[in-house]
Amino acid sequence: MKVTDPVEDLHAALARPGPGTSDFDLNPEAVLPEGRKLRPAGVLVPILMHKDGPRLILTKRSSALKHHPGQIAFPGGKQDEGDADVTATALREAEEEIGLPRDLPRVIGHLPSHETVTAFDVTPVVALLDHPFEVVPERSEVEEVFTVPLSHVTSPANFIVESRRWRGQRRKYFVVPFGPYYIWGATARILRGLAARMTP
Repeated sequence: MKVTDPVEDLHAALARPGPGTSDFDLNPEAVLPEGRKLRPAGVLVPILMHKDGPRLILTKRSSALKHHPGQIAFPGGKQDEGDADVTATALREAEEEIGLPRDLPRVIGHLPSHETVTAFDVTPVVALLDHPFEVVPERSEVEEVFTVPLSHVTSPANFIVESRRWRGQRRKYFVVPFGPYYIWGATARILRGLAARMTP
């Protein structure tokens, strides 16, 4: 069996062309409003280089938040006027949400943008962390910070499709469970796109 370098696989995956993703990918019957305006946002896909293999850092959002309480998410948010670009947005938000120093992540590329049901145009910024850091969660936003093996969330076989009723219609979405964590929605869809790129 051929052993591959996960970092080389990541670089190759990011170099492959392909379309963006959307919360509506599994729901082709969905009719999106014409002329809708998407707000730019950036999320960091931070991959910690661990002796046992790369691990992806994720957050569990505070259950007190108005939007998406308790959901699993990447650090990130909407682009502010003071941000130079969405990469700067992702790095700023990661520092604010989990205490990740802005000079620690080694940005290696971007995944195609992802459109959310909440009208954001999200750019996933992929970065490697060569060293661990002291995690300091912003408690008003982040309930927990945890890691999952990168191999788990880049294996298409670990993803399943579930559905629930949303705004009067049944909507399908990807889920990639890991232990007690139910990773779904935009986070899982972005990861499913990465998994597809890493296993062409």
